[in-house]
Amino acid sequence: MAKGLSIFVDESGARGGKARYYLLTLVFHDQADSIAEAVTGYEAKLAGVDLPNIPFHSEPLMNGHKDYEFLNIEQRKVMLAYFSSFVRKLPISYITFVYRRSQFEDPARLMERMGRDISSAMIEHLGFFQSFDDVKVYYDNGQDIVKQALDRSVGKVLSKGVVRRRKTSMTDYRLEQVADYLCTIELALVKYEAKENGETYNKFFGGIGSFKRNWLKQARSKRI
Repeated sequence: MAKGLSIFVDESGARGGKARYYLLTLVFHDQADSIAEAVTGYEAKLAGVDLPNIPFHSEPLMNGHKDYEFLNIEQRKVMLAYFSSFVRKLPISYITFVYRRSQFEDPARLMERMGRDISSAMIEHLGFFQSFDDVKVYYDNGQDIVKQALDRSVGKVLSKGVVRRRKTSMTDYRLEQVADYLCTIELALVKYEAKENGETYNKFFGGIGSFKRNWLKQARSKRI
């Protein structure tokens, strides 16, 4: 039976090119490892406290926008904690690349650097990636520099058919949200260490010590 790997991609800092940092997160999932039980448990916890089962999006959750605008901050904190617990139970791994925009004079330079970094990470863990018969890349956000970086790295390094496609199942749906969550945690670390965390991060994660002991430690346990 063919062994398949899914790669879910999310980025932070793309909007309008004004963000100081650009982060790219790749989440890896062996398709043979079901996450159905973890998904069911997460959704049951939401239902148990009368919270909506809506797609997880960290930025509007933390700022109380879009689907979260009718939820108070305590409810949103619970939703974030539940999703964090869900991530902890998943059979996944991930990697995040962090870039400071000021170091790249144009998007093409950033794209080239991302492509090199993805290739280097895959070569470093080549045994893991070559253990799969096929690889599917899930990326829907449409940032052209990310698509080009993926094209120049994943397919080239693995020398096998790489298919980029839209989400088609609940498993895909949730794991794309996991990429969003992990990207947010890694961005929070960058902001804390640069003393740019602000009041929103403090409300949800506490100070830098609390953030590192709890949220970051849990996320980093999944790093490849």
